[in-house]
Amino acid sequence: MQTILVFGSTGQVAQEIQSLRNEHQNYHFEFIGREKINFESKKDIDTFLLEKIPKETIGLINAVAYTAVDLAETESDKAYLVNSEAPALMAEYTRRLGIKLVHFSTDFVFDGLKPTPYKENDEKNPLSVYGKTKSIGEDLVLERDPNAIVIRTSWVYSKYGKNFLKTMVRLAKEKEQVSVVDDQIGTPTWAKDLAKLGIQALASDQSGIFHFSNEGVASWYDFAYEIISRVNPNCRVLPIPSEAYPTPAKRPSYSVLSKKKTRESFSTESIHWKERVSIVLDQLNC
Repeated sequence: MQTILVFGSTGQVAQEIQSLRNEHQNYHFEFIGREKINFESKKDIDTFLLEKIPKETIGLINAVAYTAVDLAETESDKAYLVNSEAPALMAEYTRRLGIKLVHFSTDFVFDGLKPTPYKENDEKNPLSVYGKTKSIGEDLVLERDPNAIVIRTSWVYSKYGKNFLKTMVRLAKEKEQVSVVDDQIGTPTWAKDLAKLGIQALASDQSGIFHFSNEGVASWYDFAYEIISRVNPNCRVLPIPSEAYPTPAKRPSYSVLSKKKTRESFSTESIHWKERVSIVLDQLNC
């Protein structure tokens, strides 16, 4: 049976891929986590791809990333190893072995100054260490394996792990009011939809960069209000400017992604982010 390797086993996208296995029984999915590879170690990645990769492997989905945006400002070396060097090394091997690579990236490669949705070929100008390391990772992946696919996404959440939605659910139960920035604009993305696209992309003959999120536009305040108003209608959600909530890493003020190219290339569903939030809140019994 054809094998798809998924690097990362505890992240949101990887766990959603695990939940989709019954829908793709023609593939064997093998999940490789940090217990098997230290993704900060070139030697570990080298050893696995040289000696331990299953012969039936047809593709690799890289769902590993250093995503602690603020911590990356002081742990830049670690962020660079995971977000730039590791995927570059994976791309060297996928090209050499003739297998497909799907690598996930982020809206944080943009500076947020554009007033309309970002297209795949728009100029990048990341504002944070995290964004810079992801941007470098994109460039290195496509340089070393031109057949690879890079999928940029934004504001990922699910019932798994730590994410904004789950934080808001917790705060709604603990607090009488929550303050959330309303001047950073983007689009929330359900990790399961991203996982579906990743599997679909792996089986395609496409290459290059694609954008994906759910439909619609929101601020973090809008996102929080949608969650909190359902979990606890008595909890007030207050909009505040970014200046009132300073963070070590600067975020783009506008990072909505254009999905036109992706819709034309793949059979993705155009579902509004509010519908997906409702599904995940159901999963969390909220």
